[in-house]
Amino acid sequence: MSLSLDLVLTALVWLGLGLLLVGLACRAALWRQGRAAPVAWLGLLAMPKRYFVDLHHVVAREPAVARAHVAVAGGAVAILLLSMLNYGLMLYWRWLDVLLALLAAGMLVGARMMAARRLDAPKRLSQGRWQRLPSRLRWFAMGMLVVAAVMATGGDAGAAGRLLALLACALLALGGAELVLGIGLGWPMKHAVAGLLHLAFHPRPQRFAGKSSDLQPLRLEQGELGVAKVEDFTWNRLLSFDACVQCGKCEAACPAYAAGQPLNPKKLIQDMVAAQSRGRDPAYAGSPHPGREAAVTVTPGEGIVGSVLAAETLWSCTTCRACVENCPMLIEHVDTVVSLRRHLALQRGDLPGKGAEALANLRNTDTVGGYPLAVRYHWAIDLNLPVLQAGEETDWLLLAGEGAFDMRYQRALRALVKVLKAAGLKVAVLGEAERDCGDLARRLGDEATFQRLAADNIATLRRYRFARIVTPDPHVFHCLANEYPALGGEFDVWHHSKLIEHLLARRALPLKADTVAPAPVTFHDPCYLGRYNDGYEAPRNVLKGIGVKVVEMERSRRDARCCGWGGGAAFTDIPGQRRIPDMRMDDIRATGAGRVAVACPNCTAMLEGVPGERADVIELAELVAERLEDKA
Repeated sequence: MSLSLDLVLTALVWLGLGLLLVGLACRAALWRQGRAAPVAWLGLLAMPKRYFVDLHHVVAREPAVARAHVAVAGGAVAILLLSMLNYGLMLYWRWLDVLLALLAAGMLVGARMMAARRLDAPKRLSQGRWQRLPSRLRWFAMGMLVVAAVMATGGDAGAAGRLLALLACALLALGGAELVLGIGLGWPMKHAVAGLLHLAFHPRPQRFAGKSSDLQPLRLEQGELGVAKVEDFTWNRLLSFDACVQCGKCEAACPAYAAGQPLNPKKLIQDMVAAQSRGRDPAYAGSPHPGREAAVTVTPGEGIVGSVLAAETLWSCTTCRACVENCPMLIEHVDTVVSLRRHLALQRGDLPGKGAEALANLRNTDTVGGYPLAVRYHWAIDLNLPVLQAGEETDWLLLAGEGAFDMRYQRALRALVKVLKAAGLKVAVLGEAERDCGDLARRLGDEATFQRLAADNIATLRRYRFARIVTPDPHVFHCLANEYPALGGEFDVWHHSKLIEHLLARRALPLKADTVAPAPVTFHDPCYLGRYNDGYEAPRNVLKGIGVKVVEMERSRRDARCCGWGGGAAFTDIPGQRRIPDMRMDDIRATGAGRVAVACPNCTAMLEGVPGERADVIELAELVAERLEDKA
């Protein structure tokens, strides 16, 4: 084999590696703007599992895209590693040349699949340099294929073959530039390097050990008051923004974006990229925040809100986690939104709509609506529902939540008590000792009020003797089960759908023996029960257990559309082209079902607030109560 081609390949390998490391160092300088965060070096060992299992679990939802990604990304990584071994170390083993040629052929097929997809690209995909990426990857793959094939011949290809190989080296270098320069210049292939490091040093590593959707508490006593500037994010959060591939799956899933409110979660992440790079990265070439066409202005030292994005963008978020659930790079959009909201709420006191009023009520009365705590259980005055006293004990402690103040939802609570009594359960309530759980305060950014309410609730619950807590409110359930433990509150908490499922499985409920099957219903998945807590099966098993057929909506389970209440959106009330609950009712109408079953007081309120002809909204416990055997 000609020595010149050997040396060209060796030079390309070391030049590429050098440029890659220089670019990585430049990018790392941007990440180091952020606050310190624990470095879990073992994450590097876990990275392959996180990449091939956790990440591809999301990517595989689009099989064709997954196959193309495996061919391109897997091929590129393998080629780079083997090239360093074979050419960088000057081994020049022919069997590795053959393997490199095969990998390049596979990568070429994957890049062609990517190019075909880009010809009819979904609107959610960013354009610009991303549109040119498949051709650059094909250059790299074709150059590697020819070079490796010629090297595998050991020089038997003749002068023409060697000339072709040298020309292929040029093609290889041009295509490889997209890979090695991407991280330093902010080009699309930046995501490949940043993405792998993001998986290794993920800001929410517990996500890889199971479902993790709790917000982390601020250390208020140490002056942590949310994120105002880039420097307030942790360094690995800044790293996570660079992992974005701008695929727009979050954009397609976002209810606020669909409603025409000024939020596009993909653009939000790219706003954070622009903020940390001070606007030096290539211009964003995707869909804007609806109604926000103005270019981003990044001024060093200024706050993010007002400089990079509008406050209304943050307040549009329902915290439904549809964006997070659909992100193939496992980026945590909601954490970013709440971090920025905390600054607005705690330092600026700047909330739109009735958000400020709701927080004031929570501070002054421990309820969102400003109600006296003593009236929370007036709806149960005739139900002989005991109020737990000090020294007494109960099996189940019922926490009704804020839905107890709503006249419509009081019907659902009465139905739940009827069901629990029919099963012979020993149930009690706290009465006026029950405060708001703090969910709304936390999602609106008022971490101080949340932590105060949580501490008071934990202290209150510790004074009573009970085996388990049951609540029909997914927000109460999520707070107590997942977020109170970080503050020292460990309780066994059940959502009422799980408890009723358990009772039906034990045949503890006396059901009617009707010969005529009940009318079918469709089921609306609450975000804080479903995406936050994987609570998809229990409510469906309840409906099945009482003989009710479920007609699924096109957007159900993981892909269910939010009702529009979460994250305080019902209080901040940012206008859009449509209302989110109206869109959800369209999903319901499409099923043809005359009734929609719900399992959340907030979903009940939002869907019942839809004007015009619509399906009847009925709570899960109400459906079960209808099916209970009448006792003479």
